[in-house]
Amino acid sequence: MTRALLLATAALVATPALAEVNVYTTRQAFLIEPVTEAFTEKTGIEVNLAYIDSGIVERLRAEGSRSPADLVMTVDIANLNQIVEADVLQPVESEVLAAAVPANLRHPDGLWFALTQRARVVFASKERVADGEVTTYEDLADPRWQGRICTRAGTHDYNLALLSAMVVHHGEAAAKDWAAGLKANLARKPEGNDRAQVRAVWAGECDIALGNTYYMGAMLADDEQREWAQSVRIVYPEFENGGTHMNVSGIAMTGAAPHRDEALQLMEYLVSPEAQAIYAEINHEFPVLEGAKWSDLVASWGTFTPDPVDLTEVARARPTALRIMEEVDFDG
Repeated sequence: MTRALLLATAALVATPALAEVNVYTTRQAFLIEPVTEAFTEKTGIEVNLAYIDSGIVERLRAEGSRSPADLVMTVDIANLNQIVEADVLQPVESEVLAAAVPANLRHPDGLWFALTQRARVVFASKERVADGEVTTYEDLADPRWQGRICTRAGTHDYNLALLSAMVVHHGEAAAKDWAAGLKANLARKPEGNDRAQVRAVWAGECDIALGNTYYMGAMLADDEQREWAQSVRIVYPEFENGGTHMNVSGIAMTGAAPHRDEALQLMEYLVSPEAQAIYAEINHEFPVLEGAKWSDLVASWGTFTPDPVDLTEVARARPTALRIMEEVDFDG
């Protein structure tokens, strides 16, 4: 049985004699346990999950070579890049991982590998937005959307990643114009999380909202929020000459990794067809492995063309995106 350990009450202890893997994760245990339990059943290797809400980089730095952590699992390319820049990881060479994870969804030196993908989409009112009315991210800055858009803070990781991709596609000047145009079209000051934006569309405060796809699954499973979700449909905008913006959850091996062989086995298992289907369905996300099964719910949201841009480039553009958001006073 997978053991979920909260760092507030316990610490992982490295015990190299045991067949186990210690994982620091920013994802709550219930989102991961079904797939790690399947791994344990298949291999006999125990997986110890330590949920770390914040400060994962600082903890790994403080522990250094004494860290009991073998692997780090987190979400968002910015977080993965922050861990890379902290110099607390080691590269992983694996034919299995290289074959399963597309090149644009892994670090060029093997420092991290994507496990699932989520799309940054438009939640459009079924009543007030016609099919085909919004098709590109660039369109969101068009004045015809004035007073019709809701979104969470521009400085949140999800929106910074989208703007970073805009920088990669069109350059800093064009991205700044786009951010200013998007701000001019907001129906209200940015506030709340992605679910709050869907609620605002349901309430008639705006007609479209930016959000991540998996929130649709979470809302449909909630008795209170189901009505919000049913009032909108998912639209997959694309970048001009690109595709739909994607972000990832990912995994990396720590520099200390006291159970390196077992950790590599877990990494490779997580990109297998079996694990990809389990993990993606739990989180209402998209597998990274080509041909892996989508959940029936996620498949019902339609198909799209993922943006092929290299996420490493998106991560490098994040400081520029943050500066743009501050310069246009997006959240002001």
